[in-house]
Amino acid sequence: MDIDLHDILEFLHTVARSLGAEVASPWFYLQLGLILAAAGVGFGISLAVGAHTDLGSVGVRWPAPLRLFVRTLVGSAGVAVFAAETGLARLIMTGLTWPSRSYLLAIAARLALAWLAIRLVTSGISNGFIVRAVSITAWLIAALSILDKLQPAMDALDSVSLTLGGLRFTPLVLINFAAILVFALWLSNIFSNFAESRIIQSADLTPSIQVLLVKMIRLGLIILAVVIAMGAVGINLSALAIFSGAAGVGIGFGLQKIVANFISGIILLVDKSVKPGDLITVGDNSGRISAMKTRYISVAAGDGREFLIPNEDLVTQKVTNWTYTDKNTLVKVVFATNYEADPRLVCQLATTTAAAADRALKSKPPNCLLTEFAETGMKFSLTFWVADPGDMDLVKSEVMLSLWDAFRREGIHVPYPVRELRVRGGALPVETVVEASS
Repeated sequence: MDIDLHDILEFLHTVARSLGAEVASPWFYLQLGLILAAAGVGFGISLAVGAHTDLGSVGVRWPAPLRLFVRTLVGSAGVAVFAAETGLARLIMTGLTWPSRSYLLAIAARLALAWLAIRLVTSGISNGFIVRAVSITAWLIAALSILDKLQPAMDALDSVSLTLGGLRFTPLVLINFAAILVFALWLSNIFSNFAESRIIQSADLTPSIQVLLVKMIRLGLIILAVVIAMGAVGINLSALAIFSGAAGVGIGFGLQKIVANFISGIILLVDKSVKPGDLITVGDNSGRISAMKTRYISVAAGDGREFLIPNEDLVTQKVTNWTYTDKNTLVKVVFATNYEADPRLVCQLATTTAAAADRALKSKPPNCLLTEFAETGMKFSLTFWVADPGDMDLVKSEVMLSLWDAFRREGIHVPYPVRELRVRGGALPVETVVEASS
């Protein structure tokens, strides 16, 4: 590690000497008082604006960029007032005395204007975390530049280094790499979202191909962003070969499941065994595929729940796809009647009832079979087709209710088990318990 302690100590000594000289001046306390007064007024105005203004209703019908810009400006009213007050005080003191006696006011005004400008520029970013990170980073750079300490700070960050495999890492290189990478990833996300919207609108592509193209574009843009960020800070990609073995071991152990799910997701998209909109059953979970992600698929159940099933499970486990080649689904209803009923009439009533159902397919007539002469009665099997497996349970219930009404009209009874208890040898003995009187 290359550290020049002499330069650092000299820098700290110079800063301390300058601060000591400034604090001893009475003009320092006058400027400090004006800054505190301006901060108090700005804070009060910020509270008043927040209490009497609903930012969510400002510019509702305006275009999104203009609406966000105005909302940010209204929300930063306190900072704007503070900048105006300190700037005005700076102008007054410059006219009355030496400019060097109002430098703190100039610094405060510039810092406030820099923060206001950064907040207005970042108003178009919807992610709150990115807005805060970018705003704080940009303001720190602006503050160092206003104080004429940007270059010394960069030199100090670049003086500490660590060399690994021919690569020289310094805090400045890492900060630059992180900033460029965040910006590149933000741009890649914008481009990928635009490409996704265009791909989804294409009617010539199947849902599986659409998801596959979106994933490949996102992955390619992310790799491109990382390569651009590394090249921008001077990191040679060939020098990273020393880390390839460690990366392979890490993937083999720590990232095994992640890689397996990613490859399984690609396989599912290529072979088209499942696709968005399919009704599937995996184990005890059933529902429609609402989204196919890099690591999992999202299956929306009919009761509002949503199952996140890893892609590897769909490749290695048994999966029932109700809409793989045909959405038409056979529904089976098993019921029984007593022996007093006419089995031919029962079959006729069952097929007529199933054919009259609204969601039953008219092109495929229902069928009813007598399957067994059981101990309690005759057993029948009614089968009919529905166009969508999602309606299977609803149509089945509708047909069974209609069949029950038809049986009651014809006097046909559904058997149920009857238990008869016979007691031999007369009545059951009853034991009487006599309590002993004390």
